[in-house]
Amino acid sequence: MSSDNAPSAGSPKPLFRMPLQLRWSDLDAFNHVNNARYLTFLEEARIRWFDSIGEEWVTDEFAPVVVSVQLNYRQPIPYPADVVVELGVERVGTSSTTIAHRIVNADGRTLYNDGNVVAVWIDRKTGRPRPLPDSIRSAVGA
Repeated sequence: MSSDNAPSAGSPKPLFRMPLQLRWSDLDAFNHVNNARYLTFLEEARIRWFDSIGEEWVTDEFAPVVVSVQLNYRQPIPYPADVVVELGVERVGTSSTTIAHRIVNADGRTLYNDGNVVAVWIDRKTGRPRPLPDSIRSAVGA
């Protein structure tokens, strides 16, 4: 493994880790994980993290929406593989949070993907941004 693929020392400390065993259906014609699946993996990890905080993060009144995604493909994920999706927080704003992500191999030594997602909490009636729920502020340590 080259140093370009090593996990970054400047990455936020993971607040949530989700082990994931790849499925055959995750592959593309080149026999590695299809780039679109990365978004699915990250979405699943975010939902599981939010659910794990044990408080409301989505209601009939408010919900998060993804407004920005950055994916850096560091190297293909081969099959078969067990990977881990790690989430951390880069920034907390008034109505949004920037969630850092990394997808690494099971021992954390190989970095396949990193980047971030900006999620904004909106008022479901108006579609306008609203303050972050207290549950999310607590979960991210803000």
